Amino acid sequence: MKSVVERLAKANIIFKSLRPIAPQELGNKKQIEIYIGTQLNSYYALILSIERKSRIVRKDANDYIALHQQAQIYNDSKIYKKYILINAPLCSKAKAILAEEGWRLFEINN
Repeated sequence: MKSVVERLAKANIIFKSLRPIAPQELGNKKQIEIYIGTQLNSYYALILSIERKSRIVRKDANDYIALHQQAQIYNDSKIYKKYILINAPLCSKAKAILAEEGWRLFEINN
């Protein structure tokens, strides 16, 4: 969680609170980190941290969009901001789909 907070702080995105959620609670079996945070203006934000070796394709992007909807149901409130930290190769079509849906992408290439 520390690396996620540091990465978002570099982009001037600061949260009052940030709590992790197990992907199994949202019915997801993927190996990702999910966080729901409360921003300083009291809006909820969803943060996904993805680290994998294989390419993220369009199917994965649609899964992340569905995950946002499941997180809103889980949190019982509307989540306005969506951030995704990606440490993997990203397909251009998947990137376009996520950007179109309002996700803010942070690509981490070590």
